[in-house]
Amino acid sequence: MHYTASRLAGKCVMLDHGFFLSWQAVRRQLAAMPNDLYLVRLIHQTTRRAFPGERLWTAAQLVREPTIRFLRSRNREGCDIYIQPYAGSGSAGYILLDLDHGGPAALDLMRTHGHAPCVVLQTSFGHLQAWIRVSADPLEPAIAGAIAKQLARLYGADLASADWRHLGRLAGFTNQKPLRRQRNGAAPWVRLVLAELGLASRAAALVEAAGRQVARDPTGAPTPDPPVRDLPTPVGQPSRAGEIYQAWLYRLRIPQRFPQPDWSIADQWIAKELLRQGAPRAAVEALLRWGSPGFPRGHAAPADYLRRTLTRALGELGGRPFSAPCGHCVADLWPAPGPGHTLGSEIHAGPPADCCGAGAAS
Repeated sequence: MHYTASRLAGKCVMLDHGFFLSWQAVRRQLAAMPNDLYLVRLIHQTTRRAFPGERLWTAAQLVREPTIRFLRSRNREGCDIYIQPYAGSGSAGYILLDLDHGGPAALDLMRTHGHAPCVVLQTSFGHLQAWIRVSADPLEPAIAGAIAKQLARLYGADLASADWRHLGRLAGFTNQKPLRRQRNGAAPWVRLVLAELGLASRAAALVEAAGRQVARDPTGAPTPDPPVRDLPTPVGQPSRAGEIYQAWLYRLRIPQRFPQPDWSIADQWIAKELLRQGAPRAAVEALLRWGSPGFPRGHAAPADYLRRTLTRALGELGGRPFSAPCGHCVADLWPAPGPGHTLGSEIHAGPPADCCGAGAAS
């Protein structure tokens, strides 16, 4: 066993290496998501029973040596360690997303559109959790829940986990789920991928939009994907373009299938689907201008790029009228790519005209 010297609670002590890594991970995670109190819950993976008592700890208490040793012992006994910033009967202003499918591509989009997470955890291979701070003040549960659902839909996160009081994993401990075991049978460590203190740059817009949604519908019914008629226009509100672009990006399963997409090809793909459904050319052009990640991305002539993109999209449609595909078919137009396939190798194939069946209603 490897030991190292460190200073905890003002004392120089000898620590085993595993303890030090857990202590360091917990300290970094809490520093990036500060709060007065944290709710910590321990759930045994086999029995699914919670360890007696739900503990409220301050950050200072959580990083103490006895606390870390207690949590490591319970973790070795089969308990998963969960945490949530605590604000009584409301939300502390943090939103948790389970990103089991979007992965790094979803994180890039979140940063691009002002929803950058303050903490990202790898809970096992290919599975991420992200905490986004959307308010420095406590939020009403309905508003926090609406934001969680909206962000989960935008970035392809698990909707079942998108609510105002969902607990996430604490870094520095192992994931005890049997399905997440590594090839050698060992439980994977919950690793801290990112820890950056800060509020999402578009947090205020998220809270404001959620407040309007809750006022319209206190039941919390999900907001449908933006219809074609709501596409931004050159004289409309460009702030909505990013959200609409992302909704179509995930509807066409681009990030799930191509972790590092070519945005020029993605623009063309989305433009083609919107034009297929009868969206005005000017509205589609505005959507790409204001919603495409990082646009103009170094294009010397952005207006000419947009014109050529829409011209190619219209050319691939061949002037043939298509009915709007149903939601199920839109998600399944293209099978999983084979070895060596890229987004560029498939963009020209296009979906079959009768993907919904002959005579299907739009």
